Amino acid sequence: LLITLSNEGTKTLPPEQKPVALLCIGCSLIASSVFLFLKSIWKYDETSKLPRKTTSVLFFEFLVSAGASILTIVAMPHLDIVTNVTIFNGVAVISAILQLVAQCSAKQRNRFLMPCIFGFIFILIGYVLFLLLYITKNPSDIKMAIWVGLAVGGSILVSFNSWESYLKKTISDNSSFTFLKNLCSDIEECQNILYILSSLIRIVVTACVIGAYVPLAKMDWSILTSIPSRETKIIAIIIGVQLFSSTLCHWFALAACKMHALRRCFILPLYLASLAVMALLVIPVTVYYQDYRTSLNGTANINFTDYCKVAVDGRNQSSAVFWWIGFVLVTLYLWKLNVHRIERTQDLLIRRLYEGAFIEQSLLLNTRFDIQTKERIQKDVEQVKVYLCATMWHETYEEMMSIIISIFRLDEYRPKEDPKSNDFTFKAHIYFDDAFEAVGGSRHLNKYAKDLVKVIKEVFGYQQVPDQKIIQTPYGGRLIVNMPQGNKIVVHFKDKELIRHKKRWSQIMYLYYLLGWKLTRKFYTRWVQQSKLSLFLQKKKHNTYILALDGDTDFQPASVMLLIDRLRIYPHVGAACGRIHPTGSGPVVWFQKFEYAVSHWLQKTAEHVIGCVLCSPGCFSLFRAEALMDDNVMKTYSTESKEPSHYIQYDQGEDRWLCTLLLKQGWRVEYNAASDAYTNAPMDFKELYNQRRRWGPSTMANVVDLLGSTKIITKRNQSISKAFMFYQLFGMISSIMGPSTICLLVSGSLTFVLNINSAAALVISVIPPAIYLGLCFRLKSDTQIIIAAILSVCYAFLMLTVAISIIGSMLKEKTILTPSSIFIIFMAIIYLITAAMHPQEFNLVFYGFLYIICVPSAYLLLTIYSMVNMNDVSWGTRETKPAAGAAPPPALTPQTREEKEFWEELQKEYLEPLPDDKEKQKKMDNELRELRNKINFSFFILNAFWLVATFIFQIFNSTFAICIPKLNLQLQETGDIIQIEPIAFMFILGFAVTVVIQFLAMLYHSMEIHFCTNVCSIAFKDEFSSNADSSYRSMEDLETNDRDIESQEDLMNRRDCSAL
Repeated sequence: LLITLSNEGTKTLPPEQKPVALLCIGCSLIASSVFLFLKSIWKYDETSKLPRKTTSVLFFEFLVSAGASILTIVAMPHLDIVTNVTIFNGVAVISAILQLVAQCSAKQRNRFLMPCIFGFIFILIGYVLFLLLYITKNPSDIKMAIWVGLAVGGSILVSFNSWESYLKKTISDNSSFTFLKNLCSDIEECQNILYILSSLIRIVVTACVIGAYVPLAKMDWSILTSIPSRETKIIAIIIGVQLFSSTLCHWFALAACKMHALRRCFILPLYLASLAVMALLVIPVTVYYQDYRTSLNGTANINFTDYCKVAVDGRNQSSAVFWWIGFVLVTLYLWKLNVHRIERTQDLLIRRLYEGAFIEQSLLLNTRFDIQTKERIQKDVEQVKVYLCATMWHETYEEMMSIIISIFRLDEYRPKEDPKSNDFTFKAHIYFDDAFEAVGGSRHLNKYAKDLVKVIKEVFGYQQVPDQKIIQTPYGGRLIVNMPQGNKIVVHFKDKELIRHKKRWSQIMYLYYLLGWKLTRKFYTRWVQQSKLSLFLQKKKHNTYILALDGDTDFQPASVMLLIDRLRIYPHVGAACGRIHPTGSGPVVWFQKFEYAVSHWLQKTAEHVIGCVLCSPGCFSLFRAEALMDDNVMKTYSTESKEPSHYIQYDQGEDRWLCTLLLKQGWRVEYNAASDAYTNAPMDFKELYNQRRRWGPSTMANVVDLLGSTKIITKRNQSISKAFMFYQLFGMISSIMGPSTICLLVSGSLTFVLNINSAAALVISVIPPAIYLGLCFRLKSDTQIIIAAILSVCYAFLMLTVAISIIGSMLKEKTILTPSSIFIIFMAIIYLITAAMHPQEFNLVFYGFLYIICVPSAYLLLTIYSMVNMNDVSWGTRETKPAAGAAPPPALTPQTREEKEFWEELQKEYLEPLPDDKEKQKKMDNELRELRNKINFSFFILNAFWLVATFIFQIFNSTFAICIPKLNLQLQETGDIIQIEPIAFMFILGFAVTVVIQFLAMLYHSMEIHFCTNVCSIAFKDEFSSNADSSYRSMEDLETNDRDIESQEDLMNRRDCSAL
């Protein structure tokens, strides 16, 4: 339609307004290049280097951009609409040639060699007919001959767009020329900088072509300033629809391929797109037929057939048919293309984005090209091993029931001996901290450990549960349970007098046991060829995952499968986490439900899309063994805390610290919004404050660690750029300035409600938190929490009053165009749209009101409490002591000698109980207190500076304020002036930009990931198809030995203890 508007014969736009249509065509050409440029700039870092073969790559980009500009801007406006619809099918001519070369060089019995040859012939016939039919009709029309020649030349140049697909996948692999291989390696290594340069070339070339053509065609650019409103609306609607529909087409095409709907939802619709557009031409032709007959006034008698020849130039109908058939034949190989479920975009499409002018042709030709042979190759399925590792301590009976039911549910979904379900196997391990107590001079299982055994018996239900024996271990005892479908639960009961307790040491315990002992040691006990052993061990580490769980996590098998998908398909992903839902009841839980929802909807999705997730929570996250066993990950994670900062970063936020180590080593951490898990949240005020007292300082310590290592991380980690680190820096500054920002919010509320001076309101708003800050340094933590609870109620009533007052003010003054009103409405719209994008969780919006009135408590009082008490490194939750039991000691069976030696060595190296050294503990307490004082001084002095600066600006408000006129709902000035403080305006603007970035990232994540994974979750019974490396197939003896060893271990365990 845009090209038709620029045609000489169109009546919609006058001839002098044609530059407007040409400019819109240029915008549609460069829109995708602008998006690609911005995305590449975001990912740019110092490691991005210029390839050695830059000239060759950029030369092709110049040809394509020049061809597309000449074809669409210069030539096509002079052709008829049928030609313009179908000529883009001729851009497959170079693809046909490259496809022929690739298939002939493969030296295999190709299935699609003949269709490719015939496709090339049909496209050539189409070009010949196009030239003959246009030129022979009026040989004296030199201008038309020029336009036709430019159209042919431009379309041939555009056909170079898909050269990478054939060069990367086939020609370079089968060619003896080192130039082609070096060119491919350069493109892969320097892809980011190449995208930046190619995008700039396309933008510049398009601008030059349109800038040169308009004066040459004797058109004037000055018309752009005087376009009538009718034509402006027509152009704006068409260009908006074109850009929006092209983006949607690109996304839906990817979604169709990832959902295994390649043929009916990708190939077939794109084939029929050109035909559908031509079919739609019948509608306007039919509508205007009677008008045309009336306009003749009886001077001529014309039937409908003759009218169609006048309305639509029929010279190019035959060439259009040949072009379309040739295009279909050239891309016929796509019907047999093997696509994995949730295929990586970079493995599916060669180029990152689409071509706006010929979206359907670019998508089909840009799809990965594989040589289809007549011999079918049976592809192996790589089986992965998943260890479910849950840490327990003082969970309640109901909380234990949740995780045990979830594990049994997974056992039902994935039976061990089912040959149809061979994509992964799993074994569950539960590490129970502090499971023993002293009874009568001996060590017995405590109440919580016995509750776990009762839960397992209850989940078995009606089945007979025989007596269970416990294997004696150097760390306490071990219980092995055979579930109904053959999978095992291994419960490790830890005695804190024999081994270190707390969550991080339980994690270190299972990391070294499962990855160091179970995974690694059996390979090094064999005398085999070292190269094969190393390769096979690397494969095992890559395909072994650990699912970290808490003792109260409730999950479905579908959620586990979605996380496994991420790690199987993306080899650089070291960890993936799901959407965590807090459970429970009461106002404290309601507040957390909305808080968790907003943080996952916006913050975590933004981190996933524009960088990496910084924290993969230990309650439900999947880790790759290869990533955990990387340099400076497991070894550093096992470091004993010896410095005051270590206690805060290492022990208070162990999940975030583990992710920090993975990010530093270059691994990507991802988030999957469709992978749901449920965990119990603190239900009382004190428990919530103690939990966040751990999380707050540890989060700050890890983010500061990442920001301090920006240069190293951006160099090693391809997913993290300096722009993303700047985003994190702004978030860090916002967190630090949180208390003073809340004071300003309260100050504004007091000014609005009490109608007092803003400077006086600021002083009043600072007094309560300042007094609370002083009391926190003097009072016990329980007393601090009681005071915080009282102040939270007072602040909640103030926020409620302010919210009602602002709404009343908007109704009274009949305007929403004040800064406070605009900000509130803006945030409300974003939250509502975000919730609408998650319809299953839309009910959480009703908890948003509670969240708003509790903002001062969460971001002012809680921040003060956590900062002042950061020297308290106790856990703070589930601190109850188990009651003494009187049951007789169970019969113990000793474990094997080799495993016993492993545990004794591991205990001696890492897990030996820490001595109860009073002097050392006292010294560490003093050092923690000193660290607390230093950090608190810096933290609160920055907030004080911010408040003082704001106070000064408020005193001299008339001098520094930004004055803007007040508008009513009709956007008319009311005569009043609104004064805005510069500092507050800049901070609010920065916060708004951050929210917009998170919102856009949420939209992208919801469409690109959440939708696909939700739709694909119904197909979990499908087998995963993966390409096994040929070197792995040659090691079937190692696979057999591996299975033999596991069978021997199972037999040994059956001898040692009976099934529960």
